[in-house]
Amino acid sequence: MKSILRNFLINLASLTLTARLIPGLVFDGGFKTLAYSAVIFMFINILIVPILKIMFLPLNILTLGIFSWAINVLALYILTSVVPQLKLVPYTFPGATIQGVIIPQIELNVLYVAIVASFMIGFTSHLLHWLAK
Repeated sequence: MKSILRNFLINLASLTLTARLIPGLVFDGGFKTLAYSAVIFMFINILIVPILKIMFLPLNILTLGIFSWAINVLALYILTSVVPQLKLVPYTFPGATIQGVIIPQIELNVLYVAIVASFMIGFTSHLLHWLAK
């Protein structure tokens, strides 16, 4: 029971942080939608992602684990299909300059938003799981 609650809170924090930092991940309905999305995302990670990892194991071995990001993108796509209040929309990244490194303005379509959002969700959830141990 404790691990289910911990997974729920970690998924909730990851989705909230990603929705606040990436304008392409939009949710309607406030906290209730995020809580519902966190529960659904938790079940997707428990039930569907291991099946997908087994299905794509040869491709994942062939690419030395790099293809696992596609499984995370697919899990995010399943989440946006199940929860209609959670949407991926295209947006334009305004660009940035970080200590002399210039990142130009980039127009991100829905696929790129899904890739960036799944990377962000995966990074924050792994970090929070590591901190919770």
